[in-house]
Amino acid sequence: MLTQRQLFLQHNAQTSPEPLMLEFVRAKGVYIYDSTGKAHLDLIAGIGVSNVGHCHPAVVKAIQEQAETYMHLMVYGEYVQTPQVNFAKALADILPESLSCTYFLNSGTEAVEGAMKLAKRYTGRKGFIACKNAYHGSTQGAESLMESDFYSSGYGPFLPHVSFIEHNNVADLDKITEEIAAVFIEPIQGEAGIRVADLSYMQALRAKCSETKTLLIFDEIQSGFGRSGKMFAFEHYNVVPDVLLLAKGIGGGMPIGAFISSLEIMSVLSHTPILGHMTTFGGHPVCCAAGLATLRTLVDKKIVDEVEEKGQLFKTLLQHPAIKEIRGKGLMLAVEFDSFETNKKIIDACILDGVLSDWFLHCSNSMRIAPPLIITKEQIEETCAIILKNVDLVLEEV
Repeated sequence: MLTQRQLFLQHNAQTSPEPLMLEFVRAKGVYIYDSTGKAHLDLIAGIGVSNVGHCHPAVVKAIQEQAETYMHLMVYGEYVQTPQVNFAKALADILPESLSCTYFLNSGTEAVEGAMKLAKRYTGRKGFIACKNAYHGSTQGAESLMESDFYSSGYGPFLPHVSFIEHNNVADLDKITEEIAAVFIEPIQGEAGIRVADLSYMQALRAKCSETKTLLIFDEIQSGFGRSGKMFAFEHYNVVPDVLLLAKGIGGGMPIGAFISSLEIMSVLSHTPILGHMTTFGGHPVCCAAGLATLRTLVDKKIVDEVEEKGQLFKTLLQHPAIKEIRGKGLMLAVEFDSFETNKKIIDACILDGVLSDWFLHCSNSMRIAPPLIITKEQIEETCAIILKNVDLVLEEV
């Protein structure tokens, strides 16, 4: 009989020539358990997905109750479905008044695609600006917003009328003109290795977009729902985007994405022509129920209030001559080493020692630290000790 690993290689499409091949059988809280029963502390959280931890009881209960009530009924937007309505209202309650209308989808890249169409339709323009080293998804439209030739090689041509600016470079903002429909930007760049935008830059960006009547679209697919130490990263800047993109952490482990704007802007998708944007499974009732339970858990348990302190504890404890820099906000951190080779050896050693991490698409010499937000201070201390131990062991081998 073939093993699960053999079946995985034969029947599951691969995304790299050497997958990690870690075989996990269950997950709870901040831990994932392998087929031998060994616990691994998860510093990745599914790339910022499991913000309230794996299989949080409130999320599981909401999923079970909704699955027993009803699941898919109709394409998104035609029937009044209580889980969608309640989650959208809960989001509006914690967002600025100009971000009161939500379109639910299945993923982050779908949120990007929807926002691109929305920007073209609302402004009547066709140009887009994105940042170098950004990551907005892997569909054709979303990948058109990624400047890196390495990851897009062989998949073009992509959309025309897209130009790129340097993140945090105020001079580049002059490229934003009245021909640009929207600027897509991550307030905290994720796959660039956690690059945090300056306050002055973000405020200048907001002013320039307002001046040119260009939609400012914040991709908070990684940084949203508490990861930065605030519920949304834009709150660090006293700047409100015209469109907000969410996914990953908003579903508590279930697949869901969203783009959010004002009722005025979003209304253009409903007419001339009607059904301007469609999705069959977007806003799935079970996913929306999980999302609402996730949001209530973050708020009721005041989980976000402790995120900044926990992030600072990582920064304080991870002191070593081999660590060049620790960047980030809250529990969205990058630990930089001298090379990918060093970083990869340390990550592999940590995995064997029960701590899961990885690197970044555009910054392979940095280790990702993005655990579930419920991680305790004691678990952080234990994790940092394991990382530092393996840094020493790897350096001894060099």
